[in-house]
Amino acid sequence: MLGRILKINDNSIVIELAIDISKQPNLMNLHIVFEDGNKRVVGEIVNIDQRQVVANIVGELIQDGFVPGSSFKPSFRSKIRLITSEELEFMLGKQQTVAGVTLFGTSNVYENYKINVGINDFFSNHFAVLGNSGSGKSCAVASIIQNLFSRTPNPPLRSNIIFFDAFGEYTNAFSKLGDINKDIIYKVYTTNVNDGKSEVIRIPVWLLDVDDLALLLDVDNPTQLPIIEKTLKLVPILTGNNAEVVKRKNDIIARALLDILLSGSDSTKIRDQVTAILTKFSTNELNLESKISQPGYIRTLKQCLYIDKTGKMQEMELVVEFIRTFVFDEEEEINPNALNKFYTLNDLEDAMDFALISEGILKSEKVFDYANVLSVRLHSLVNSEYKTYFDYPQYVTKDQYIKTLTTDKMSGKKSQLINFNISYVDDRIAKVMTKIISRMLFTKAVANPNRGSEAYHIIVEEAHRYIQNDIDRSILGYNIFERITKEGRKYGVFLGIITQRPSELSDTTISQCSNFIILRTLHPRDLDYIKNMVPNVSIEVVNQLKNLKPGNCIAFGSAFKIPISMYVDLPIPRPLSNNVNLESVWYNATGVNNNVDPNSPASILVQNNEQKMATSDLVNITDNVNM
Repeated sequence: MLGRILKINDNSIVIELAIDISKQPNLMNLHIVFEDGNKRVVGEIVNIDQRQVVANIVGELIQDGFVPGSSFKPSFRSKIRLITSEELEFMLGKQQTVAGVTLFGTSNVYENYKINVGINDFFSNHFAVLGNSGSGKSCAVASIIQNLFSRTPNPPLRSNIIFFDAFGEYTNAFSKLGDINKDIIYKVYTTNVNDGKSEVIRIPVWLLDVDDLALLLDVDNPTQLPIIEKTLKLVPILTGNNAEVVKRKNDIIARALLDILLSGSDSTKIRDQVTAILTKFSTNELNLESKISQPGYIRTLKQCLYIDKTGKMQEMELVVEFIRTFVFDEEEEINPNALNKFYTLNDLEDAMDFALISEGILKSEKVFDYANVLSVRLHSLVNSEYKTYFDYPQYVTKDQYIKTLTTDKMSGKKSQLINFNISYVDDRIAKVMTKIISRMLFTKAVANPNRGSEAYHIIVEEAHRYIQNDIDRSILGYNIFERITKEGRKYGVFLGIITQRPSELSDTTISQCSNFIILRTLHPRDLDYIKNMVPNVSIEVVNQLKNLKPGNCIAFGSAFKIPISMYVDLPIPRPLSNNVNLESVWYNATGVNNNVDPNSPASILVQNNEQKMATSDLVNITDNVNM
């Protein structure tokens, strides 16, 4: 017996030792059992000295299982012993990697004890991987995904794991998975337009709705949304050539022209504005060369806009009557099949210009102030290098587009891992791309009549850049990442967050995560944030985070029956997340790194051994403690 209970204080048990602790290996963080008849309460040793041990209650053993938490406390008559190997499996999982589980890492407490985690328990929930730069986040994620595809009996060939890769570092870790199994397809999209190896990210403009364009144009006032709504309503009409559509187009142009003609402005201003509209928007029936007939002569509309020496437009009434012939009192519904569904960013800009005119931008300075900024932003986008990302070659529906994203172009096979390398654009456009694509996946899943029949895992690297407390909620009424974390599970959409600054994340998003893998964290603000925002985290866990070695972590949540201290084996190969080698940069004239390849088997072995050295004294005490 280990000893006897001296004090029971809430969740802590103080034990007087009955063994000579100086002759024992390290007992810290080992689990003990308080046995009282058929009741077995499990505690974790959190404090120890020469005479006493303090253990916190973590759960209870029932028949062939373990339940976190306990409905009762140990009695003073309880027998106290170390947990057995069989009981340990109830808490930490079995050692065999069977169907339905995947390897995450190795225990830091019990030597060589593999931490196998239920696939459904972890991946059917949102998760977060937190830790300072250099703590091993990228390697941990890469190792978990590599194991999921290479060290499980049945790799998830129907999965859709989508990475938003802020640094373009994961291709090195995942591109060789197909060598293990030819049915595993890794696909890369890039924001580098000069990359000849990967497809450039291209998002069809016609798939963007009001919310997407609001994000793209950085809308900061809800009054700007009607402009976008009108733009989207106008663009398939203004770009169409169907007779039914042309009739509506004439009506729209004519109404805008009448607003100008009857505005009361001076004749020169009216002429210039009418000319500008008809130069940009016209049809075969309504344009500057349209014929206006009068008894004895025929003139063009342009000729009728002539201003005489007195500054008057003598044919104003004639022009107004001609324009009115194109206006219909009642709007007829247009067959959706008659509308033009394929349009470009330039078409969208033209439609917005027209929408602004119809909203009265030419007549009101107030309208101009809040509305013209949208036109300026869209014009800047149309004339920027970022235009390429919205230039899609042919018409596709949303379902077809998403299927294209998850299909290998060369083989036509399904891709399980899709990486969006967003490292070649600034944070604002990267955030917009991430939100737009994530929203498309979410809305597709929501619209699926066979709910949850297909799953999407969206993993965002450097998530503090993109998943923030934005103004989306005040403008759109929601933040897409918050909506995914609150509603996504029932539709099969799951979010994975990787970040070094959890305190900069959306509070709602992090609070909805069910599983956490936390590596070394030092910043006081982040530690305080983790303590206050992460569910079920104890002060003991928070205190451990400051002293973890790279690759070591605390894992807890719905997939783990208790918080687990473990190290994650380095992935082979590793992501390109290692720091610059200054010895090579500073002292090698060629700038070539002549050091050992960090991804070589020899280097991996050395680094894994270094990790294990930290836990070499934490042996399986079940077999070594001298009672």
